[in-house]
Amino acid sequence: MNTPFRVLQRITADGKSATRAGERCEMCAEQIADEHQHVVNVEGRQLMCVCRSCYLLFVDQDAALRYRAVPDRYLAFPGFTISQGEWDALEIPVGLAFFFRNSALGRTVAFYPGPAGATESELPLAQWNSILERHPELDVLAADVEALLIRVPDRGTAAASCLLLPIDTCYEFVGRIRLLWRGFDGGQDVRRYLDEFFATVSARARRGGAV
Repeated sequence: MNTPFRVLQRITADGKSATRAGERCEMCAEQIADEHQHVVNVEGRQLMCVCRSCYLLFVDQDAALRYRAVPDRYLAFPGFTISQGEWDALEIPVGLAFFFRNSALGRTVAFYPGPAGATESELPLAQWNSILERHPELDVLAADVEALLIRVPDRGTAAASCLLLPIDTCYEFVGRIRLLWRGFDGGQDVRRYLDEFFATVSARARRGGAV
């Protein structure tokens, strides 16, 4: 039976990246390149590798479709702030998590990485909604296919950052952290990867709220 988070479980179980190339499109069996696009099976919570033609069938995010194309949108929110009290109220035990709207459940869900892979957090929706009310520019996620990645570094919430990323990028990110994790806190390799990842995607992102 498929759970709402089947794809995350698959990644953390076998240690493979969600963007690892398949040989053929999972819809039409057309051969695809290493760099290819993805769609999400909304009902089964599965990420599927597809060719360009199949991908374009599902780009309308407002349509009531079983599949949704993962867009290639990266946004940064330089005005984002969060207090230590707000972060603690989300009940996430580490300083890193991603949040996405699960249309099958009808609510936002949160995951944080660790040595066993991605762990779902029981997100207190009232506290999350209060953050969105203060930062309405964050409330632009396409359901199921985009996520907000929030990082609160060890030096405190004053250095917190928030990015909007494609969901397949988040899956790859979590899988990579699992592979690199050493010891209690992840080790130097994880910290180095976090810095490199955020620098790379921040450079790619445009400012959230910009036209």
